[in-house]
Parts: sequence; C-alpha cells; structure tokens
Amino acid sequence: MAHHRFLLITYPAQGHINPAFQFAKRLASTGAQITFLVSVYLHRRILKKFTIPGISYATFSDGYDEGYKATDDVDMASYVSEFKRRGTECLRSTIIAAENDGQPFTCLVYTMLLTWAAQVARELHLPVALLWIQPATVFDIYYHYFHQYKDDIAHQSQLVLPGLPFSLTSRDIPSFLIPSNIYTFVLPSFEQQFQDLDQETNPILLVNTFEELEPEAFRAVDKFTMMPIGPLIPSAFLDMKDPNDTSFGADIFDVSNDYIEWLDSKPKFSVVYVSFGTLAVLNKRQMEELARALLDSGCPFLWVIRENNGKEEKEKLQGLSCGEELEMKGKIVKWCSQLEVLSHGSLGCFVSHCGWNSTMESVASGVPMVAFPQWSDQMTNAKLVEDVWKTGVRVDGKVNEEGIVEAEEIKKCLEVVMGSAGKGHEFRKNAEKWKCLAREAVKEGGSSDRNMRTFLDNV
Repeated sequence: MAHHRFLLITYPAQGHINPAFQFAKRLASTGAQITFLVSVYLHRRILKKFTIPGISYATFSDGYDEGYKATDDVDMASYVSEFKRRGTECLRSTIIAAENDGQPFTCLVYTMLLTWAAQVARELHLPVALLWIQPATVFDIYYHYFHQYKDDIAHQSQLVLPGLPFSLTSRDIPSFLIPSNIYTFVLPSFEQQFQDLDQETNPILLVNTFEELEPEAFRAVDKFTMMPIGPLIPSAFLDMKDPNDTSFGADIFDVSNDYIEWLDSKPKFSVVYVSFGTLAVLNKRQMEELARALLDSGCPFLWVIRENNGKEEKEKLQGLSCGEELEMKGKIVKWCSQLEVLSHGSLGCFVSHCGWNSTMESVASGVPMVAFPQWSDQMTNAKLVEDVWKTGVRVDGKVNEEGIVEAEEIKKCLEVVMGSAGKGHEFRKNAEKWKCLAREAVKEGGSSDRNMRTFLDNV
C-alpha cells in the first residue's frame, strides 16, 4: 500500500479531529503516506505533539491563529466562510505542488460539511472520499430530509423512514432539522453536502461505525454504498495491535492524571463518570440539578468541568449551592483521558451528551450510559443507546417548564443504570456484547478491517 498518498482535511473541531486522526493512523499502519492539512492553531495546540511515521502536516492560517471562540450564530457563520476561503486556497496549492513535485496525491479524504474541499479536488481530478463522523442512521435521516421527507421530519411527532427498522419521534431527530433550530448557518451546508453526493457516481462514503452496530442503516439508502470502518479509536483501547497507541496525552492540557489513582481506590462498577464533551455547556440551573442528583445517588463520581470557556465553568462550580460537598464526595477535573477512564474497572456508567465520539468510545469500552443529549446528532445517538442497542436510558423524557431536567429524574436514571440487577444488569450485559463486537470488527478479517482494505484496493 506504500504507493498511496492521502491528503486529509478536517473541520477544526474536536469531534471531527479525533476520528480523522485515528483514521490517518490506520492508513499509516498500511504503509500509506498521509498529509494532514490543519489550521495553524490546531497544529500548535494538538497535532504537533504527535510524531507518527507516515503522517506529516501542512498548515494554513484560518485567520484565528490564537484560537477561535464563537459568541453567536453570525460570528460562527463568518468564521466558517473565512475558513472555507483560506482552506480552499491552501488545499489547491498543496495538491498542485505535490503534482509538480512528481509525488501526486492519490485521494483526498475530508470530513463532513467541507464540501468545498471535495469540489477543489474534483476540479484538479483528484479522487475524493467522505469521512462521515456520525452514525449511518443520521446520514439516512439527513438524506431522507433532503429527498421527499422534509415536511414529515420537521413536523410529524412520529415517523418511519424507509429502510430504518424503528420509528422516530420529534426528540430523536438531529436538532438542525427541527423548526426551533437556532443554528441557521448549518443546514445549508448539509444540503450542499447531499447535493454534491447526488451528483457523484458511486461516491466513497467511509463511516465511523461498524456493520454489526447499525446493519439496516447501511442499506437504507439504495443510491449510496456506505463503508463502516470504525470504531475510530486508538488501538490500545480496541484491538491492542499497538498498545502504545493511546489517546491525546495529558501533557497537551497541562493537567495531572491523579484521577486514575482516585479511580483505583474505588470498587468495581461503582463510579459515575460525567462529561459533556468539548462544546456543550450546561446552564447553571441544569448544573445545579445534575450536581444534586450525583450527591443524592450516593455513588462516587468523576465529573469533567472544562475551563476552555475562560472562567465561566469554574465560576459555575463555585456558584453551586453544593459546590463544596461536590468536591468532597466526588472528583472534579478540567480534563481527563476519556478512554482511559471508560476502560477502568471501577466505571459503572457514563453520563454523556452523546456526541458520536463519546458514544462510540462508550460502546467500545462496554460502559452503560445515561444519555443527556444537547443538540445536533446527539438526539438520534441517544435514541440508539436507549431503544436500539439497549445499553442505557435517556434523561430528557421529563423536563420542567424551563426546559430543565430535574435532579429527581436524573437520580432515577442513575439508579436504574447503576443497579446490579434488573435493567442495570441487562444494560451491562448488552454493553459487553457490543464491546466484543466492536473489537471483532477491527480485528484482521473483521468487517471494518475488510472495508478498510476494500477502500485501499479501490482508490
């Protein structure tokens, strides 16, 4: 496979970067050469820390070399436009330079919504592959939304879509598709994505999932062939081909890992792990209810409260009525190696926003979930967790008039999932089953491994 030279570009958000980076490592392990095109800030912050044979980096300025924090929808739309303009220029010059040097790329791989990247590659006659970083089920829902089912999805309280074996309610739909969506700049990007795919002949669609997890979803849209190649998580937590292949290290964030010692001191299956990813921010009232539920549950808990929004999150913790009690009875950290935590024997459940990376990591680690979705695909992911894979429960069934899930509801969910009998036992058994299937999929000869080889053979 050494003759393959891939160019890889991803949107600069953690949910895109993580699976794209793991994909690059999988490619490199076959002998392929990968050039990862990233923003200056991203390279400084994360990727320059990792030197992996076969992977090199090309950088460009997105205009925010010190980092970018959106304050509103208009700001975000402006950033996306500038990222597209500058990224297009760099991508074109990178492809042309490689051609002129006599070392042309054989394929561009891009993460979803970067349709402009695919357009540049096609203009320069470079094959492209889309790396879809959400579940295949979500791809199907978007496809149907832009092909005949827009009104049904946006307005029906319950619907069945072609090819999917379960019905969906309005709370199971990606949030960008519902009338109350406030992130108006996102939907046109998805629409463009599917318009472009419609115009391609046999587009290559690589999906961060595995065949056994969503078997019907891969056949739900006849027009496309999806190739599940996941879970895209480090080898040390999956197939153990490379025990040194772990997740992004703590040195990047300059924090200690004393949480592992803390976990070591706890009994098996006793700890509740709480994390809402890199983007979701709970308001103070919701944090108060979650904090009270954790304390009332009586379980030891490890709660990630980020500081990447300046002082905002820390101030929220200090402003909670039970802030001191929280720090006494649980462990509060600003960052942790999530896979290291999820694979720890003391873990009993994962309270999660259900971002797809977190969901896949939970599946691959065999940890039941309390699903607490916030936006985007998280609503559908929570549906899969609760009703399809049956590895957990969802808390947002009952919200008060302010849209807050109250402590009593969260506590009930914790008690169900952490229970050693009944539903709790069933969730743990199902989670263990999916963990085994995830590992089988990426092993040599497994479904994801075969799909990866087919992709490489066909490029």
